Amino acid sequence: MDHTEEIVIVGAGIAGLAVAVGLHRKGLGSLVLESSDTLRAAGFALNVWTNAWRALDALGVGDSLRRRHLRLQTAVVSSASSASLVTKLPAKEHELRCVWRNLLVEALAGELPHGTIRYSSKAVAIEDSGESKLLHLADGSTLTAKVVIGCDGINSIVSKWLGLKPPTFSGRRSARGFTVIPDGHGMKPEFTQYNGEGFRAGVVPCDEKSLYWFFTWTSNGEKEMIPDHHDALMVKEFVLGKVKASEIPEQVVEIIEKSELSSVASTPLRYRSPLNLLSGNICKGNTCVAGDAFHPMTPDLGQGGCSALEDGVVLARCLAEALCGGGNGEEDRDRNRGVEAGLKEYEKARKWRAFRLVVGSLALGFVQESGNWFLRLVRERILAGFMAESRFIAANFDCGKL
Repeated sequence: MDHTEEIVIVGAGIAGLAVAVGLHRKGLGSLVLESSDTLRAAGFALNVWTNAWRALDALGVGDSLRRRHLRLQTAVVSSASSASLVTKLPAKEHELRCVWRNLLVEALAGELPHGTIRYSSKAVAIEDSGESKLLHLADGSTLTAKVVIGCDGINSIVSKWLGLKPPTFSGRRSARGFTVIPDGHGMKPEFTQYNGEGFRAGVVPCDEKSLYWFFTWTSNGEKEMIPDHHDALMVKEFVLGKVKASEIPEQVVEIIEKSELSSVASTPLRYRSPLNLLSGNICKGNTCVAGDAFHPMTPDLGQGGCSALEDGVVLARCLAEALCGGGNGEEDRDRNRGVEAGLKEYEKARKWRAFRLVVGSLALGFVQESGNWFLRLVRERILAGFMAESRFIAANFDCGKL
């Protein structure tokens, strides 16, 4: 049965939950539609940089997450070809922790009133309905929304409705997993990365017992061997084959070997065309997008999830300022105009930030994984410090308070 909601958020991922929590803290309710029957923890863990901690503090969940994750002190980058240290950069005033994704989404969801998230509710189509939008769900029901926020990921139906082009395959793929050492892993609190010919690999501690590992590579025919929907054992063996053939330390190889198959996953790396970001609509009327539905990017700067949290704070603030009034008739029309103005303000605040992150991630990934001898020489002898510093530069951003 069709009914009307003030604000509907499509997707209960990081961006969707951040928006919902921000709105709730500003006194505004929302309905979050989640296609799965529970909170999603895809990705396992993510590096949360300074800018994201500022956003999490604005949303009121920063301290609870800090207590459960190690603060990393150093970023270490080495060559996978020679095992030599390329650069070692202290974090100093920057805050970096590798955070379990399930703990992050649970912390955000825990701030919302009961019933805010509606599970097993997959939106499959959108159409105009006067000043509102009509959402069609997979179960055949419909829902009218006065405001629609698409946080439905890289294959977003909301971004498609807005006219944004499908994300572009970067020619690269990623694999990831985690390893739990019951007696403690004993590793230093460091972000450790190895750049190789056509790949990069890394290990990051989440806490005293858990380690997150990642591996990204440029596809050269292996895409036939490892399709998008793949075999975890095949992925793990592929990664181990690559790292064993390099000069990556045996300790890293053992960490990957000890990871449970249930923790291993692989995915193609896609991104929003930078030109499409600038020329396309990320909002139209009372509808907008955030997170991966807005700016999917490669993981090289570590800013995908971090920028989604920024989106959540900025969007909640802009909408709250627009929705401070209410009523019927002429007041409703003023309210609709206010929502449009608020979403335009959000677009203005976020578009160039997203553009810089997408372009920066693409450029960094290209140089880091290049097998070209000249680019390898440049990255290890000339640009090593700058490439490591670029992550801290990207994280030196404050999205502001709610």
